[in-house]
Amino acid sequence: MPVVNGIELSRRYYETEVAPALAGVRHAAALLGEGSEVLGYDDQVSTDHDFGPRVQVFRTDRDTVGEFFAARLGFDPGAGVSVADWLLTPTQLLASLTRGAVFHDPDGELARYRAALAWYPDDVWRYALAAGWLKVAQEEPFVGRTGSTGDDLGSRMLAGRLARELVRLSFLVERRWAPYGKWLGRAFAGLGLAATAGPLLAGALAAAGWPERERQLVAAAQVVAEATNALGLCPPVDPAPRPFYSRDIRVLDAQRFTVALCEPITDPVLRAVIDRVGRREDTVARLPGTIDQAVDSTDVLSNPDRFRAAAPMLGL
Repeated sequence: MPVVNGIELSRRYYETEVAPALAGVRHAAALLGEGSEVLGYDDQVSTDHDFGPRVQVFRTDRDTVGEFFAARLGFDPGAGVSVADWLLTPTQLLASLTRGAVFHDPDGELARYRAALAWYPDDVWRYALAAGWLKVAQEEPFVGRTGSTGDDLGSRMLAGRLARELVRLSFLVERRWAPYGKWLGRAFAGLGLAATAGPLLAGALAAAGWPERERQLVAAAQVVAEATNALGLCPPVDPAPRPFYSRDIRVLDAQRFTVALCEPITDPVLRAVIDRVGRREDTVARLPGTIDQAVDSTDVLSNPDRFRAAAPMLGL
């Protein structure tokens, strides 16, 4: 039998069972939130249909869309999304609420909530990109340094970490919310940057020695850097790789993008974070970034009470 994906299965369920049962009752209906099928990644192995179709129904006389979103995010986006809200919300949750499907929305309320979470304001976008490039800058010389000492395993692990950061930067460049690790590679394959950066990242991870590993990673970083320049969010930065000081190590020198992206930020909350967490004259010394960039714990990123409590850690 042909496999019916979860969204289509739930749509049929709504149209044939739920909607007739609610005839005459004003409501909205959707498939949002948790589950691989919300992102369109369910298959015969990972159906995530809760052993059957499912639909969320919002009756205007007793159920509010705001409560549904607030239970997952820790705030009601219908009342506005602050800078702190953006920085503290994991991108996987934003993906799960802006993807999926809306089956019925006569008042447009679900559409308004989803539109409110569609993408970062420009200054938050600059800040997230700046923090992402800083994460690259903090480890980019180490692939060659560890490899040159004979620590091939260490070099490979660092290459994997940098590849992941470049993938996450690619989502930021293309204005797409990144899913959690299970689907990160699959979702990346659907990005425009995957055609050029993808083979380079795969080559870096498959390389037998550190010089080739470094070469492929730096080439991938240059691709993502050129795409960052094309956004026009800051003055362009030379994306050409360069030596790491006088050593036989090549890097993008990614902190240059961090500095360039931070400079045009005028939002007072972000400006205060940038200035408070520590700056040197020629670079940004520390930048905690978004919750996803600062924390890599499923227990934190899946629990609104915990990720909302991380505000001081993010400099907020």
